[in-house]
Amino acid sequence: MGLDPGGPPGRAAPSAGGVGPTLLWMMQTFVFDVGETLTKDDRYWAGWADWLGVPRHTVSALVGVVVSQGRDNADALRLLSPDIDVDSAYHARERAGRGEYLDESDLYPDVRPALGRLRALGKRVIVAGNQTARAGELLRDLDLPADAVVTSGDWGVAKPDPAFFERVLELAKAPAERTVYIGDHPVNDVFPPKAAGMRVAHLRRGPWGHLWADDPDVVAAADWRVASLIELTELTELRDAAGE
Repeated sequence: MGLDPGGPPGRAAPSAGGVGPTLLWMMQTFVFDVGETLTKDDRYWAGWADWLGVPRHTVSALVGVVVSQGRDNADALRLLSPDIDVDSAYHARERAGRGEYLDESDLYPDVRPALGRLRALGKRVIVAGNQTARAGELLRDLDLPADAVVTSGDWGVAKPDPAFFERVLELAKAPAERTVYIGDHPVNDVFPPKAAGMRVAHLRRGPWGHLWADDPDVVAAADWRVASLIELTELTELRDAAGE
């Protein structure tokens, strides 16, 4: 993909030849990615920096490097510790009482208002992202306004595997064309759900969301492009403007 990290902030827009922004109200089920869509990754990467004994800024900078190169974000850890087994280190952190943790402060401020408004509109709301089973437990403990909260760790299959989106559609209880997946990462959150027949809303948030917001392939694939979850809900409320 070509990269164009510059330019004006992404605004809600249909893709070329795609659906108009006012047609979001027709979607029956809204499925949300987790990292840098609902939750900030600050605590996650800070925890790794502290575990490895390096400055937090160093880890953040290396995450930016691997993101810009289109690599797995865990490669930032491998640059710091070439022999690291990330899974083994994760479990070592858990055993040491320094494992994953999420609380209300990890949520973006628009999460509860946006999800709550969608449910008030009668929409089915699902949270489904690439996280561990432990992260799934922590997310469910937050009691989000959602009908279901699941992770790849719960399912044993992760994005971008098509099987992940088959599971999503089983939970959606709606046709694929009436289900919209919302996320920041093109490789995980835009192209695979689109290939599964779902609608897609790309969120300009976090490093991936900002970096690829104006990438031509993302613009072409995304049915909507938004800068916040509140913007998404406002578009969903535009039924009257559509003349319906």
